[in-house]
Amino acid sequence: MAVYKDNGKGYDGKKWKVSCYFTDWTGERKRHIKRGFDTKKEALEYEHVFMAKTSKDINMSFDSFIDVYMDDVKPKLKKSTVANKIKIIDMHIRPYFKNLSLSEITSTHILQWQNELLRKRDADGKGYSETYLRTINNQLTAIFNHAVRYYDLPKNPCKSFKKMGKSNAKEMLFWTKDEYLKFADVIKDKPMSYYAFQILFWTGIREGELLALTRPDFDLEKRTLRINKTYQTVDGEEMVTSPKTEKSNRTIELPQFLCDEMQDYFDSIYKLDNNSRLFPFSKYFLLHEMDRGAKAAGVKRIRIHDLRHSSCALLIELGYSPIQIAERLGHECSTVTERYSHLYPSVQRKMADKLNETFMTPKEA
Repeated sequence: MAVYKDNGKGYDGKKWKVSCYFTDWTGERKRHIKRGFDTKKEALEYEHVFMAKTSKDINMSFDSFIDVYMDDVKPKLKKSTVANKIKIIDMHIRPYFKNLSLSEITSTHILQWQNELLRKRDADGKGYSETYLRTINNQLTAIFNHAVRYYDLPKNPCKSFKKMGKSNAKEMLFWTKDEYLKFADVIKDKPMSYYAFQILFWTGIREGELLALTRPDFDLEKRTLRINKTYQTVDGEEMVTSPKTEKSNRTIELPQFLCDEMQDYFDSIYKLDNNSRLFPFSKYFLLHEMDRGAKAAGVKRIRIHDLRHSSCALLIELGYSPIQIAERLGHECSTVTERYSHLYPSVQRKMADKLNETFMTPKEA
């Protein structure tokens, strides 16, 4: 046992301490001391968890392994990603599995956990969305994959069952150009809102990318927009960080009419400087304006992110390839863009008409 009454300076035997040896990842034997425990029980519990973590003991509690997992992956992730992981884990994963050890969790536990989440309903009787269920399921799978890869867990119990939910929403909403123009016309009463939505629809950039824009990001002479950052709020803290992915760093060509509009917007801003956000409002404000404009214009309600779908759909309608569109939108690969191909069914009709035209054209003698 490595738990003792602490008679060190400032403690006078009123507290307990842990003093134990462990072997670190380089194979070097080291001593670990932790002081300030009120009871012997607390000190013993700390010692047990610490030794389990350092020895890769898969009999450690799942609750403890979650902390190990987060410590391992946190340095590689953006602060917003870490915050989202912690929120999902603490709400949907930790409470269910915390009293089990990592090694004793079986496929039966996973099935029961999935069923419990599928049964959950809010006050209106609605369950979690298909995409949110998939996100939760993916997080638990990632934790077990980490245990298998780095802590010698024999297998991932999640692998025995089909994942909950779906990776993409059942219905992908978007506005046609005509629907958007109706919306844009009624939103002009608030110029800042109008210019923000113009950028979103005609460039297809993400909401966070819009809210991070500054004056130097625009080169109106060259008709380009540079995307190299994103805005987000994490635990109430506003921050501008690097974009979602490496491909998100890009330069977008702008139509001339949008350059003219943005010049008008810049001229309207009092003492515009290079460091201030061009659209200094929150995502909630943008959502409120979306609701207001859709209702006034009499068009269907879509999400802010659906404007990105709308921009993609318009480019498909105009005949651009998935690779060209992926480069403009900052998709990691063109296969992501190809998921949008069903948004303009008229494209399929045009293809059919072209085939019919080819078939009906007489062959030259």
